Amino acid sequence: MQKTEKRVIPPHQVSHHLDRLAKPYLIWLYIFALFPAVIMIFLMFVDTEGIRFESMQASIENFQILTEKSTIIAFFNSLKYSFITTIICIFFGYLIAYSLYKSKIKNKYLILILLILPMWTNFLLRVNALASVFKPNNILTSIFGIEEGLNIIGTDLAIYLGIVFTYLPFMVMPIYTSLEKIDPLLHEAALDLGMTEFKKFWKVIVPLSLKGVVSGSIMVLLPCLSGFAIPKVLGDGNITLIGNIIEQSFMSMSYNQGSVLAIVILIIILGSILLVNKVDKEGSTLLWWKKLKILM
Repeated sequence: MQKTEKRVIPPHQVSHHLDRLAKPYLIWLYIFALFPAVIMIFLMFVDTEGIRFESMQASIENFQILTEKSTIIAFFNSLKYSFITTIICIFFGYLIAYSLYKSKIKNKYLILILLILPMWTNFLLRVNALASVFKPNNILTSIFGIEEGLNIIGTDLAIYLGIVFTYLPFMVMPIYTSLEKIDPLLHEAALDLGMTEFKKFWKVIVPLSLKGVVSGSIMVLLPCLSGFAIPKVLGDGNITLIGNIIEQSFMSMSYNQGSVLAIVILIIILGSILLVNKVDKEGSTLLWWKKLKILM
């Protein structure tokens, strides 16, 4: 019998095939991401009524929305909720990731799947489900026979709980990934040098996992900064973030002013992505981000 030789495909042909497979994604990206961004940049510098271009005039008056009191308050609220939520997610995210890292569970990735399992459902469905739980009369009061529920809808607490519940996996994943990359021999070396468990954690584990903390912080901070669904539903319209201002601008057909705010947020996001690339040159953070955003 003659032995059949395995055909080895040259690397340049593999790269060529991958480029062909990526073309539909690039076309999708250009049509639904790049093209709308170009349109918004154009609308920033013109004055139109809706999308009517008959009376279009070049103007920079749209940038005045950045100095309006309502916009400044919305920016302040967005920064406040984003930073506080990020700090909360760092605490609980590191606690969860480190506990899982130190545990003796064989299939740890199964626990991670259970953590992101709620993200397999629709984002708005989850937010509305939380809103129903936060109201006085809900399904929990019926099941457990409680006379009155939490009744925190429309408060800061409801928004914080909703944001943390939604974006906590974005913090856990990169931290756990950075912990898993730590050489186990470093643990033994630290203990051999006379370090206590706390000193080993503080002087060895934490510094080596800071990359995951920074990456996770950016992954939590950005969607919190630009989101509008959670404050709209759980805040019951009482609290306005910059995402709500952008939504209201486009809903009222003030596309020019909405474009100004949207591009400002887009610049912040792109700058943060560049920061992630410098911190995480291997690209594991952006890979986790893409996976989690697909699930959302």
